[in-house]
Amino acid sequence: MDKHQETQQHDGHAHDGGGVPEGVGGGIDPASAWDERYRSKTRLWSGNPNPQLVREAGGLRPGTALELGCGEGADAIWLAQQGWAVTAVDVSAVALERARSHELAELARESVHASNSTMESRIIWQQADLTQWRPEAAFDLVTSQFLHSQELDWRVPLRAAASAVRPGGTLLVVGHHPDRLPPWGNDHHKHLGMFYTGDQLVQELGLDQPGWQVEVLTSRERPATGPDGQEATIADVVLRATRLS
Repeated sequence: MDKHQETQQHDGHAHDGGGVPEGVGGGIDPASAWDERYRSKTRLWSGNPNPQLVREAGGLRPGTALELGCGEGADAIWLAQQGWAVTAVDVSAVALERARSHELAELARESVHASNSTMESRIIWQQADLTQWRPEAAFDLVTSQFLHSQELDWRVPLRAAASAVRPGGTLLVVGHHPDRLPPWGNDHHKHLGMFYTGDQLVQELGLDQPGWQVEVLTSRERPATGPDGQEATIADVVLRATRLS
């Protein structure tokens, strides 16, 4: 999925200089389209975890975590390094293969400094079409970072995400604010239905109903760098909510 992140700083399933793969939304199978995009470059994203994930999840007590649209795996790997047992889902088999490779490289580096010679994986990598996928378990943390795509109604996977949070658990959704999109992606940003405000998230996911407590609902500005070195200030929508029952 299109996470619309800048490649220089963060990892995700998009960047501020791109958009969705060419042809996506025009009848082409999403898995094939994203596989082709990943094959077009050795690495699409920076390999760093998304900053809002680090800020919002860094203080949470580790447990089980679900990430929707994991891309090349930086967020899932960061969560695992914090002690989470992670299920990471993506549509692209190519992205997941890279993510596994990145995880193995991290485990190898960590094992050099560990008392035992090998370290076990804490991540389950799962391929799925998020238009059809439904969670089979409940999690302490469910996160979706920049899940924007022309062929995907964001309400479908994000409602599934909300349903996968166990009582006492956390839902964390981060996306681009539709009023502060990077200027170099205007061709892709014509599909404004890809984006959402915080209020839309709360309403569409039913987080204003009994059983949920919204902890963070804000728009945060941050610098972004485009594919040709352009600079701009954009804004992230950040929603963190706790399921009460």
